[in-house]
Formats: sequence, structure tokens, C-alpha cells
Amino acid sequence: MRMTVADVMTTDVVSVTAPTPFKDIAEALITGGISAVPVVDDDRHVIGMVSEADLLRKEEFREQFYGEGYRPPLRARLRHPKGRQKAEGETAAELMTSPAITVSPEASAVEAARLMEAHAVKRLAVVDRDGRLAGVVSRRDLVKLFLRSDEEIAAEVRDDILDRALWVETSGVRVDVHQGVVTLSGSMQRRSEAAIAARMTARVNGVIDVVDKLTWDLDDSAWEAR
Repeated sequence: MRMTVADVMTTDVVSVTAPTPFKDIAEALITGGISAVPVVDDDRHVIGMVSEADLLRKEEFREQFYGEGYRPPLRARLRHPKGRQKAEGETAAELMTSPAITVSPEASAVEAARLMEAHAVKRLAVVDRDGRLAGVVSRRDLVKLFLRSDEEIAAEVRDDILDRALWVETSGVRVDVHQGVVTLSGSMQRRSEAAIAARMTARVNGVIDVVDKLTWDLDDSAWEAR
């Protein structure tokens, strides 16, 4: 089953507005136990995100330039215009990263994970078609997909893939799951069908790896190559 962002996102979202002061943002992050908070306008459109990293620039800036813990490498990094601007910021509008990296509720969980990886962020604002805040999806939410029990995974592979999706005889296939690793064994009629079964199994949420021990009665790979 294809899991979407809507299936795993948090809808009870803490958000701030552009005028929200630094201390209130910090309190929202600490109280909520979150790493970033979306910034919205009066119509709930997402206009940016403020993260722990954005706030730390300000604290580090004060420490390094006005305190005793001065270290040149950090000073050089914070002399970048954007770093200095955020370090001196007092409100969400001045501290936020904009535009925010957002994702649709209909996007797959895999798409969300790739967006986080590409932009090096831990949370994404989820927006509807009008750009309004619908929720937030975090790395932790996505990790939960891999916490499914072996029994749940085995049932989905058997019921949704082998018995429904493939439309071929699969009674000779055995499904064993241990710690998220699925082993497919037994026999199918065609080699191409066995390959499809393994590929579809790998896409099941919670599957860490697939060990393909399937055999087949007819090798139709030569036909596929023609």
C-alpha cells in the first residue's frame, strides 16, 4: 500500500506569525519538543519556517562576538550576510527561512523523505492546494513507517500483493519476515512474475530488504528482451 504524507503527518500544528518575537518562538520549540515551526500569514498561508538552527545563529552570534567563547572559524561563517541578518533578527519574519520547503498531503512518504534529504531539513510544512497549512511531517513520522511488526508486513505482502495485485497464481509462494527483512521463497510460473513480486514487495512500508529465493517454471526473460 502506498503511504502518503496525509497518513503520517501531524495535523495539530504549532505555528507562528511574522511578528512573533524570538523568545516566543524559542518557547514554542521547547514546549512542543519540535525542531522547527511554520510561519503563516493571516490566511494560514505558509510563508516560511523557523528552525532551531535559525535561532542558534542568533545565540552563537552573541556568544562569539560579545562573549568570551570567540572562535574565528565560527565568526567567519557568521559574517555571511544571511547569517548576520538572522543573528540580529528579533521576529519570525527576520529569522525564518523563506520560502519554506513544503509538501502536499497527497505526496508519497518517499517523496517527503527525499525532500528532507535534498534540503537537509527535519520537518516539512504540509500545505493544501491553496498553500494553506494542513499539517507538518517530520523525520520521526517517516521513521514510524519502519516500525511495523513483521506480522503486519507479512500480511500486506500476502494479501495486497500476492493475492490481489499480481493477478497470477501465487499459492506456491511463501512469505517470511524477520526484523523487516522479507524472504520470498517457493515457485511461480514465470520468471518475470517472480521479479515483479519481489519489486512490489520492496515497496511495502516497513520493508527493510527483500531476499528473493523464488524459482520459476518458465524463463520468459528471453521473450522480454526481444
